[in-house]
Amino acid sequence: MPILPPEGDCLPLDLLDREEVSSQRWWLMYTKSRQEKMLMRHLRKHGVWHYGPQIPDRKRSPSGRVRTTFSMLFSSYVFVCCQHDQDDEARYQSICSGCVIKAAEITEVDKLVADLRQIRDLVAMGVPLTIESRLTSGQNVRIRSGAFNGYEGTVLRRENETRLLVAVRFMEQGVSVKLDDCQLELIV
Repeated sequence: MPILPPEGDCLPLDLLDREEVSSQRWWLMYTKSRQEKMLMRHLRKHGVWHYGPQIPDRKRSPSGRVRTTFSMLFSSYVFVCCQHDQDDEARYQSICSGCVIKAAEITEVDKLVADLRQIRDLVAMGVPLTIESRLTSGQNVRIRSGAFNGYEGTVLRRENETRLLVAVRFMEQGVSVKLDDCQLELIV
C-alpha cells in the first residue's frame, strides 16, 4: 500500500500521444534537489504541459512492512512542452516556481519524444527498471520477441546478465531492463 498516492506525472495525460508535440519546443528543467514534484504541481496549476516519469519504490520499514513511495525516474529533471502560443509563458512559469536551477532547450525534439514514449511504456508495464546514469557506447539493438517486441536501445552487459538500455539521449541518462540475448537482433 503506498504511503501517498502517485501524483500526476504528465499534463495532459495524453501529451506524448499527441501528434503536435514533435513540432513544439521542449525544455529540460533541472530542479533543485527533491523539488521535481513541487515543480510539476506548480506547472499543473498553471496549465503548462510537462512530463516527469515516476516509478514505484518499495522498501521494507524497520517493523517489516513493505512501504511504497513514488520516486522520480530521473531525479532533478522535468520535461516541459511549450505550446506554440505559450512558449515564453511556459518557461516563465517554470522558472518562477523557485524550483528550477537551469533550463536547457532540447533541439532534437523528435528523438526526445520517441525516447520518452518508450520510457513511459516501460514504466506503465510495471517492470523493474534500473537507473543508468551515464551512457556507454555499445551495439544498437531491437527486441524481436516478448513483451518488449519492437523496442530499440543499446545493450549493456553487467554481472553475467544482458540489459537493454532505453536512453534519453539529450540527458545522457536512461533506464535498463534485463533481457535474454536470444530476444535481441542487431540494428544495422
